[in-house]
Amino acid sequence: MKNDFLQSLSKERLLQLIEDYSKNWLAMDGVWFQSVEQKFGMDEAMYHDAEAWKRFTVIEAKRIKQFLNLSENPGLEGLARALQLRFYANLNEADILIDEEKKTLTYRTRECRVQRARERKGMPFHPCKPVGEIEYAGFARTIDDRIRCECLSCFPDVTDAGCCCAWRFHLEEK
Repeated sequence: MKNDFLQSLSKERLLQLIEDYSKNWLAMDGVWFQSVEQKFGMDEAMYHDAEAWKRFTVIEAKRIKQFLNLSENPGLEGLARALQLRFYANLNEADILIDEEKKTLTYRTRECRVQRARERKGMPFHPCKPVGEIEYAGFARTIDDRIRCECLSCFPDVTDAGCCCAWRFHLEEK
């Protein structure tokens, strides 16, 4: 490690730093998006958001997979572990439910920092479903190429008022 100062920090301070880094990352994601949204409109911002997530979600998944030392096909258990290490995993409140009989994992975000921030600013909710489909499917497929993703509820197509979004992952046998 290049940074001696980081090595000197206690576990508690490092955990606080991880949370701050996550907030900074999410803020950066939001400010570039809002800049494009304000200048060129929501459609243009969504286009660039989708393009960024196509690439970023794979990078993030590969690094997490390596960090966790997951096998090539770690299944839904590997995906569950990986989802807990995503940048915003410690910022949003979420549930992970695995149904081994049906070979599915359901990921529900109960509280979403992005939507709450837009709400506080009097902005319309972020129409995240199209980008979420790219993001979650790409992340899962990178963790295990047998996993497919389906959106259960996500703005603007909210079908579950008890959460901000919900995604189901299916493990398909080859």
